[in-house]
Amino acid sequence: MAPSYVTENNEQRARLRALVDRLSDGDLARPLEAGWTVGAVLAHLAFWDQRTLILIERLEKEGPRTPPRSIDANDVDWINDSAKALCLALPPRAAARLAVATADAVDRRVEALSAELVAANTAAGKPLNLSRAEHRREHLDEIEHAFGQTRGR
Repeated sequence: MAPSYVTENNEQRARLRALVDRLSDGDLARPLEAGWTVGAVLAHLAFWDQRTLILIERLEKEGPRTPPRSIDANDVDWINDSAKALCLALPPRAAARLAVATADAVDRRVEALSAELVAANTAAGKPLNLSRAEHRREHLDEIEHAFGQTRGR
């Protein structure tokens, strides 16, 4: 039986794909709070999913004895602020496609992780958030709220 985070990742990835499929290019360019756009928020999701994907690859290559370091919660804001200009620079449709493709890739890798690597991640304090659904849900809710849509969980 798959861990609950695998099921949740799959659900939120399907929700992401459905949102991207139904939004127009104009919708993807729509401004959100703090100077972000819908497309930039989707690029932001791709950035963090890509981080997890790269760290999984490193963990698989180097083995469970060298788990990645946890990110300090105090660093998240400056990392997001630093990446914001890059996220905004991407064409919104490209950002949306990247978000879906990266979600597909990382979810496949998370689902295929060996029990040994999952245990090593847990023992290291979970530096890899295998529940990609949490972050997606937060931003998909934000986007749907901006369009006055009902939350789709």
